[in-house]
Amino acid sequence: MKTQFLSYRVHPHHLELIATGEWTLKSVREIEKTLRNTPCDKKIIWDFSAVSDFDSAGILLFSEYFKRFQNETTVEVVGFTKNQQEMYTLLQNNDVHRLQPAKRSIFEKLGRNTLEIYEDIKDFTTFLGQLSFSLFHLFIKPKDIRFKEMVYHIQQSGFNALIIIGLTSFLVGMVIAYQGSVQLAKFGADIFIVDTVAISITRELGPMITAIVIAGRSGSAYTAEIGAMKITEELSAMRTMGFDPYYFLVIPRIFALMIALPLLIFFSDIVGIFGGMVAAKMQLGISFTQFTDRLYEVLEVKHYILGMIKGPVFAFIIAAIGCFRGFQVSNNTESIGLHTTASVVNSIFLVIAFDALFSVLYTELGL
Repeated sequence: MKTQFLSYRVHPHHLELIATGEWTLKSVREIEKTLRNTPCDKKIIWDFSAVSDFDSAGILLFSEYFKRFQNETTVEVVGFTKNQQEMYTLLQNNDVHRLQPAKRSIFEKLGRNTLEIYEDIKDFTTFLGQLSFSLFHLFIKPKDIRFKEMVYHIQQSGFNALIIIGLTSFLVGMVIAYQGSVQLAKFGADIFIVDTVAISITRELGPMITAIVIAGRSGSAYTAEIGAMKITEELSAMRTMGFDPYYFLVIPRIFALMIALPLLIFFSDIVGIFGGMVAAKMQLGISFTQFTDRLYEVLEVKHYILGMIKGPVFAFIIAAIGCFRGFQVSNNTESIGLHTTASVVNSIFLVIAFDALFSVLYTELGL
């Protein structure tokens, strides 16, 4: 792997890291992208003899990654000129690294976080573009769709999640009924607990709770699986053999989740309403027959449909982010944990955000 400023030479017992060009402020960001993916599974010999220019930004970048590499493996630095060595010693004596965190203001932290978000959005846009191209190819040649992998992931993401989805939905239905019954009983409107449970579960809570559980269960699994494949260089092997990872890894997972999630939402709605029915019987003495009769009166088919429409959208968000974060994993196991966490957090946030957008849209349309 080579860049303008850094290249690797892999030897049996060590990795030779060759620095070239100008290690200055204008180039450190590009250099850092390469350093971030440097494997640390063997001794590193870092050669700076071909560096033409070095400023304080380059020295600080070197110092940061020198310490990181030392925590993972043995590092030997060669080729430092006298001026570079003096600059490095000066910066270390001034303890720049110790003072730097204290000097960072809230505005600098905000700027760094904003830049990271911008880079993530840019990379995710590129990911969506490549995914769109792959989907267009499959639209032209549907025979290339990998149905066997889709069925496998439907089972993993759908059928195997029934127990946790059912238990979560049942408890949510009971909580809504218990909390609502306390307030409704004050006005003698006990029977309206059926309206509260049925409409809130089918329109809002059923789809959202199901999507959040699947984001934590299946979305994180997608990230971990693809990330592990990247670390073990299976993705590189696939590309070397002419196989596109999007056809084999991304699209089957997205299609599978878009099929499985609406079915899980339907199941969640039924179990959630049943949980509310049980709580209404225990708290208010409303029989199952009374609950069911009222349910037929107030629960229109449109409420189910409006909830189901959210399913494929939530599924695409969860699967796409899970796969995207998996491709972002670098060559160390710590990165898997970080990106898996980011996958779950991003998915849950976007699910809630899109649920809010759906609510506003349905209200504006009078649905």
